[in-house]
Amino acid sequence: MAAGERVIVHVDMDAFFASIEVRDNPELRGKPVIVGADPKGGKGRGVVATCSYEARRFGVHSAMPISQAWRLCPKGCFVPPRMEAYEEASQRVRRVLEEFTPDIEQIGIDECFLDVTRSLHLFGSKRALAERIQARITEETQLTASIGIAPNKMTAKIASDMRKPRGIVIIAPKEVESFLRPLPMGRLWGVGEKTKEILARKGFVTVGDIADWPPADLIREFGKMGQELWERAHGMDDRPLDATEDAKSIGNENTFDEDTEDEELLRSTLMQLCESVAARLRAAGKKGRTVTAKIRLEGFLTYTRARTVEEPLDAAPAIYAVAWANFERVARRGKKVRLIGVSVSGFEPPGPKQRTLFDPPRENPRSEKQKRLSQAIDRARNRFGNEALRQARSLDSKGRSRREPG
Repeated sequence: MAAGERVIVHVDMDAFFASIEVRDNPELRGKPVIVGADPKGGKGRGVVATCSYEARRFGVHSAMPISQAWRLCPKGCFVPPRMEAYEEASQRVRRVLEEFTPDIEQIGIDECFLDVTRSLHLFGSKRALAERIQARITEETQLTASIGIAPNKMTAKIASDMRKPRGIVIIAPKEVESFLRPLPMGRLWGVGEKTKEILARKGFVTVGDIADWPPADLIREFGKMGQELWERAHGMDDRPLDATEDAKSIGNENTFDEDTEDEELLRSTLMQLCESVAARLRAAGKKGRTVTAKIRLEGFLTYTRARTVEEPLDAAPAIYAVAWANFERVARRGKKVRLIGVSVSGFEPPGPKQRTLFDPPRENPRSEKQKRLSQAIDRARNRFGNEALRQARSLDSKGRSRREPG
C-alpha cells in the first residue's frame, strides 16, 4: 500500500434473496430459483426481485416482468420474497463488516462500501483482507459475497461485479485506467440508457472511447455531466463514504393480479403490507414518524401521499390507520387500483429522547399493551411462520389470509 493511497472495498452479496431461499430450503440447490411475484402460468404481474445464477443462464434477471421470466424459464422455482429474512441476513452481514472497520456506507440491502485505509495493516494484504471478509460472511450467514478493492468507490463497485459469484478483484491505483478502458461504456456510473444511446450514435462502445474524447466536446454535448463522464472514464472518483444512515425507509408494495375496486380487498391487502412493514421495523429496532402510501391506478397513474405523526410508529394497526387515511386522499375518479404500497421513514434517532417538564408520561396503558401484543406476534411468527397470527383486517371476507404480498 503506497503512502496516501485510499483503499475502498465493495462487498456485494451473491444473488442475495435467491441464495437465502436456497440456504433455507436445500431442495432448491442447483435449480433455477426466481424470487418475485407469482407468475400465474405466464399471466402474472409484478417483477423479478432477483434470481439464482442457474436462472440467469435462461436470460432471467432482476426487474424483469415476471411473465417474461416464466416464458424464459417455465420450469423455474418461483418463490415469493421474504423481506424479514433478507433484512435479518443483511444485519448479520453488516455486523460482520463492522469487525473490519467502522467506516461503512450501506448502499442497499445486499451491498456495502468499506474504507479500510486506516485498518488494512491489521489484516495484512488486500487479498488476505478480502478472503477473510468472505470467510466471516459465510461462517455467520452461510452465504457468499464478491469483493472489489480499488482506490475509489466507482472502481471498487465495478470490480466486485467482474467475477461473480465469490469473486475477488483487486485494482491497484496505477491499474485503474487500464482496467476501465476495455469495459462497455454502460459500466460507468452516470451512463444510463439515454446517455448510452447518444454515445452509441457517435460510435462510442467502450469506456476508453469516452476517455479519448476531448473533455470540451463532452461538456458541449452533456454540460456538467460531460466533465464527470470524462473524469470517471479516467478513473477519477474522490467521493468519501457516506456512513450517516443505512436505510432511509422501510416499505412493501403489492401488485394485484387484476386491477380492482374491491374496497375490502384493498383494506385487507394494505393491512398485510402494514404487518410486514411493522415486523421489519421491529426487527431493525426502528420506529418512524412518516407514513407514505403509494397508489397506482389503471393506466399506470401513480400517486404518493405522506403524513408525519407526532409519535414514532412500529405497530401495524397504527401504521395502517395513517396509511389508509393517506390512501383516501387520492381521487380515484372511478379508476381501478393496480398497485398499493406503504413505507415508513423519518426514523427516531437511537437512544433516549430528551424530555421536558411538560412532556406527558412516556408510556400509556394502551401503547404498552400494543407493544406487548406486537412482541407476542413477532415471537409467534418467528416460530410458526408469517401466517401464524394475522390482524383481522388483513383477512378477506371469508376469514382467509391472502398470500404474503411481495
